Amino acid sequence: MEEILKELKFDDKGLVPVIAQDYKTNEVLMMAYMNKEALEKTMETGLAHYWSRSRQKLWLKGETSGHNQKVKSISTDCDGDTLLIKVEQVEAACHTGHYSCFYREIQGGVLKETSDTVFDAQKVYADNSKVLQEVYDVIVDRTINPKEGSYTNYLFTKGLDKMLKKVGEEAAEVIIASKNRSKDEVRYEISDLIYHLFVLMVEQGVTPDDIFNELKGRR
Repeated sequence: MEEILKELKFDDKGLVPVIAQDYKTNEVLMMAYMNKEALEKTMETGLAHYWSRSRQKLWLKGETSGHNQKVKSISTDCDGDTLLIKVEQVEAACHTGHYSCFYREIQGGVLKETSDTVFDAQKVYADNSKVLQEVYDVIVDRTINPKEGSYTNYLFTKGLDKMLKKVGEEAAEVIIASKNRSKDEVRYEISDLIYHLFVLMVEQGVTPDDIFNELKGRR
């Protein structure tokens, strides 16, 4: 790390400008600054960290919004005084809700918006919670209208101990998949775990709204 830092030219305030770019489309997302600590944290965690000149503190991109930047590569220009990071942007990069901070263009002496890609977080979250509710509702329906060959009905027939055993097994599978560093496996196993948790929730009389409200209370 020390050798890398020696190659970079930080300004008199210990900062270097950073351009963040979408790693798939090459769209420029934002410009910010890093100091040595921010660069080290970025390389250590794989998530973009910057130095806030206004707040005079280190900040993780998306620390409040959840709109993290997963770093795919870090490059420097020929002079070593500017960094280019290619990232996988989670939702919107700009605080205005636009995917990129560069959504306005100077046309005929005036600023005009060139992008209408405002990220509608509420809609996305609503759609996601709707999917979860649909899964939960199907499980509830199976308890009311049993279906031959249904795995859900099999779990309810076997009872609580079987459900708890499956939750434990699926949690272990998530751990193994995570240790394997396989995103596909992690996604699959977490989905299995969520399903079995939902079965347990139905058995215990806990609804998705109960969970959402609990999480809102912790936010």
